[in-house]
Amino acid sequence: MHLFAKATTQFTLELYRQLRDSEDNIFYSPLSIMTALAMLQLGAKGNTEKQIEKALQLSETTKKPKEKSADSHDEENVHEQFRKIMNQLNKSNGAYDLKSPNSIYGAKGFPFLQTFMEDIKKYYQANVESLDFAHAAEESQKKINSWVENKTNGKIKDLFPRGSLNSSTILVLVNAVYFKGQWNHKFDEQRTREDKFWLNKNTSKPVQMMRQTNEFNFIFLEDVQAKMVEIPYKGKELSMFILLPMEIDGLKKLEEKLSADTLLAWTSPKNMRMTQLNLSLPRFKVQEKYDLPGPLEHMGMVDAFNPQKADFSGMSSTKGLVVSKVLHKSFLEVNEEGAEAAAATGVETRILSAPRTTEFTCNRPFIVFIKPNNTNSILFFGRVSSP
Repeated sequence: MHLFAKATTQFTLELYRQLRDSEDNIFYSPLSIMTALAMLQLGAKGNTEKQIEKALQLSETTKKPKEKSADSHDEENVHEQFRKIMNQLNKSNGAYDLKSPNSIYGAKGFPFLQTFMEDIKKYYQANVESLDFAHAAEESQKKINSWVENKTNGKIKDLFPRGSLNSSTILVLVNAVYFKGQWNHKFDEQRTREDKFWLNKNTSKPVQMMRQTNEFNFIFLEDVQAKMVEIPYKGKELSMFILLPMEIDGLKKLEEKLSADTLLAWTSPKNMRMTQLNLSLPRFKVQEKYDLPGPLEHMGMVDAFNPQKADFSGMSSTKGLVVSKVLHKSFLEVNEEGAEAAAATGVETRILSAPRTTEFTCNRPFIVFIKPNNTNSILFFGRVSSP
């Protein structure tokens, strides 16, 4: 799983680089986006297939199911890796609610090949449908929106705004993800009070700051002038990580030093240690939406969106299949009870001994991500610039 974990972390950070031009909040599910694109890769051939692999940072680990030799390991079959993760994520669990459904919608008249249908269901438990975009674009759009809303407990509505699908729509990729978990140690609402959150050195806004004192996994990162805390959810199968720069305006410098190797090293259990923290975290809610073809093209996935070059002959024998939309919408709410979210080597890390109780006050822009503890695949990733 090591190569796969590194690939998913690289994808997470590469997409983050594409999205971080503005000063706004950022929030998305790298694992959900990767899953939907990996489904698409199952039906791609030639350069289209290679470019999707490149965008997904998976060229080292990707081997299609039919190419798998008798002596190859699961490491080589990326779709097998996704299948395992999908199974883990979609298990019902009393401690939290987590769902990661995927859908591909093709225009009527584009029959899917049987092998593609079998693989897509085997590895991704995917919803694959033909819709009549040509004659009933609005009805098709409503059907897709309704499916997403249902799968995300009503948190993600109107993924496709009116008029965004039309008679020329041929293929639509949809990914949705929903998570709701309670903190392993809840914040006491009696301790929540108004405090300042510094947007930059000169500007602050009032926020409701939650507080608790407890032992948490913690690391001080001297080389990047930042610190990180792991806040586990009930059951300790998933955790939220907060990566906080020491300076109010230190986030940009921290972002520039982020890499898959550093992030995997920082979050490694052997590098973090249990520390008594006075933790202050604002209540916040972020909801973001992304039209992904632009960022994905910058990451090397170009032909899939080009009618002259797209090759999805592994999906359908009908010519002309092309990706016209890749939309992603995400939601995260953090409060005293927990969080609700809808929408993934050779590094030296020094750990300094901390005083008895360390202050960890999230009163300035920070990076936040959620991941299952049994895999290193990031479920949600983002930046809170303004809670």
